[in-house]
Amino acid sequence: MNKKLGMALLFGAWLGLGFSVPAAAKSEPAVHHKVKAGKKAKSAKAPRAAKSVKAGKQAKRAQVVPARAHKSVAKKGMRKVSFEQFEPGRLALHSASAFVLDQGSGETLVDKGSQAVLPIASISKLMTAMVVLDAKQDMQEVISIGDADVDGLKGTRSRLPVGTTMTRETAMLLALMSSENRAAHALGRQYPGGLAVFVEAMNRKAKALGMTSSNFEEPTGLSSNNVSTARDLARMVTAAAQYPEIRTMSTTPQAMVSLNGHIREFNNTNALVKSDHWEIAVSKTGFISEAGRCLVMQAKVAERPVVIVLLDSVGKMTRVGDANRIKRWMESAGAGTGNRSA
Repeated sequence: MNKKLGMALLFGAWLGLGFSVPAAAKSEPAVHHKVKAGKKAKSAKAPRAAKSVKAGKQAKRAQVVPARAHKSVAKKGMRKVSFEQFEPGRLALHSASAFVLDQGSGETLVDKGSQAVLPIASISKLMTAMVVLDAKQDMQEVISIGDADVDGLKGTRSRLPVGTTMTRETAMLLALMSSENRAAHALGRQYPGGLAVFVEAMNRKAKALGMTSSNFEEPTGLSSNNVSTARDLARMVTAAAQYPEIRTMSTTPQAMVSLNGHIREFNNTNALVKSDHWEIAVSKTGFISEAGRCLVMQAKVAERPVVIVLLDSVGKMTRVGDANRIKRWMESAGAGTGNRSA
């Protein structure tokens, strides 16, 4: 009896072993096949993705898409972005001072150290242009670059050699678009009454605009004594936007200019004016070591007219990055709920 029971158990164990081994053998290739198939599927998709990117680049080169069309596409994409991504605490701006004003409602959308008095570098040239235009000087009058226009403060270079002649209009274009210091200084120096009277007019204009924390010492911004606050500069940009000449010249992407019989190409110092995703009416950049990199703009963002002021950005692309972060935040509808501090 015991012998029969033992043999039955042994036979059962042998049957169990016989069934389990093939099962394990079958399961192993199945797993291996899935991994292999997964790799094949992934590699098969890669060429299609690369092809679509390439096609997108070709389409961009071949066709200029109107700004309005870009915005409608951007809005559709932005609907998937959660508001939490752009909460005020997460709107990480790297400029030391930032201010965004909704011109339609007068509402402050972003405020980061907006009352700090800081050097403003070539942002000063917007005031220079307004003072020249207010004086109603002949814009077609030929003016020249002299020794007095050479930068003795920072030793910066210029593409305008001493003796270069141009119209006052061209000098203003180069000052606003390409931030040419010699052109800006020549505009101030050849103002009725001279440079000292011009600087007085700059400060008088600032006072009239309510820029109570601002001071101008010269027309280029090379002096660190040209100072203002982000709030004051929002007033200045708003005023500058009332001048058609400033709107056109400050947002010109590039220009071919005839100087002393040679055609030279000048480019805008703000790369964003060339972007189809931005609708900019006034633009000015600035940089000296004391001021860091600065940017002011009057633009339409999320169908709202706004003034954006960014001061003392350390990195070369920080001010552009901050401007794009503000734009994305506004387009996500995060700016529609009131005052935001950054």
